[in-house]
Amino acid sequence: MKIFILLLITSSCIAMPFEEHQEMIMHGMYGTYPMGRDATGTSWMPSSTQMPSIHRTYHDWIFMIHGYLMAIYDDQRGHRGDRKFFSENMFMVTAQKDFGWSTFALRNMICFEPATIGCNGYPLLLQTGETCNGITSLIDRQHPHDFIMELAALYTIRFSKENSIFAYFGYPGEPALGPPAYIHRFSAFFNPEAPITHHWLDSTHITFGVATLGYVHNWLKIDASIFTGREPDQHRWNFDRPRFDSYSARISVNPTENIAAQISYGFLKSPEVLEANVNTYRTTASLSYNKAWEDNNWQITAAWGRNRDQPGHTLNGYLVESAIEIQHTHVLFGRVEHVAKDELFIPPNPKADKVFHVGKLDLGYIFEFPFIPYTLWGIGVVGSTSFPPSSIRSAYGGTPISYMAFLRIELKDKKHQKHH
Repeated sequence: MKIFILLLITSSCIAMPFEEHQEMIMHGMYGTYPMGRDATGTSWMPSSTQMPSIHRTYHDWIFMIHGYLMAIYDDQRGHRGDRKFFSENMFMVTAQKDFGWSTFALRNMICFEPATIGCNGYPLLLQTGETCNGITSLIDRQHPHDFIMELAALYTIRFSKENSIFAYFGYPGEPALGPPAYIHRFSAFFNPEAPITHHWLDSTHITFGVATLGYVHNWLKIDASIFTGREPDQHRWNFDRPRFDSYSARISVNPTENIAAQISYGFLKSPEVLEANVNTYRTTASLSYNKAWEDNNWQITAAWGRNRDQPGHTLNGYLVESAIEIQHTHVLFGRVEHVAKDELFIPPNPKADKVFHVGKLDLGYIFEFPFIPYTLWGIGVVGSTSFPPSSIRSAYGGTPISYMAFLRIELKDKKHQKHH
């Protein structure tokens, strides 16, 4: 809570001297399309998405402040489950300014999860990826994010209303690979559980060393990156060594203000420190539909990711998730996933390196209410059912039913707050 109070004071100090957000023409960072289309890194979401944030202008600069904090009690049931009280949090500031026919922008995103979650992550059945100590894998646990999640600069040149080129550099940043990160997709934004398909779709959203070039034509964007393939290490407070040993390319289309789709391909050199000899060829595709009306917003996202490990297996992951926010008072959200995993057991277990097809279903609800200016508070719960295959069901104790209960606080402009 002390952390969030500090963030509130910081955001208030920033916002006070700014001009109130006025009806003015504001375009995205990479072209003349609506600003609401920009998501994480250089990815796009539907332009109509109503993501909570605070917007201000000051001397032709446009500032966006975005953030949330969740205090969570997690009870993952079954033989491999665990309980934990922890906090997920994120705070982001973006500054953008036009210089004639060009745009310059800076973006910084931080979190305090290395302290509020800890290196061994939080319990999450069927989750895999990364490590706590550089020696053992995190299994049935979700790793914390790094303190510095994004520190990026970008420059765009607009040749006309429809055409522009841009350059993006992040240390860390996000390459042109996959859909927007789950913590920024409206369809996943309210769910405290990370997707178990995270390392099939958007695990590169914190990459220490990214350089991207792209072209935008109206509703079409083509971008390509060179970046560091290795996932962030267990030292969450520092900057990892940039390698620029991997590459990716992505095609994104937003044919209407309510639709965003992408297909991408990338080569990740040695992404996992504990499997340094394994490279991954990743393919992803996703489609998001968003509908906003009055003070309501509904979004649904479907995504597929394939990891072809060399040497190793070819593994597919599928996700469908949705969230609806009604009058800034009620939020309903859910997710269903199916993914093939070969990291659920470690040697000398005879099941190590074998592929298992697992599934998960989440359903949740949040009651929202205003409390402190520029914030919206919520009390919520999410229940989940894990579906391991029969061959490993005894290890998990059947089909465990788990839950998280949480208090959620997010930054939001006053005009978007519903007064009760």
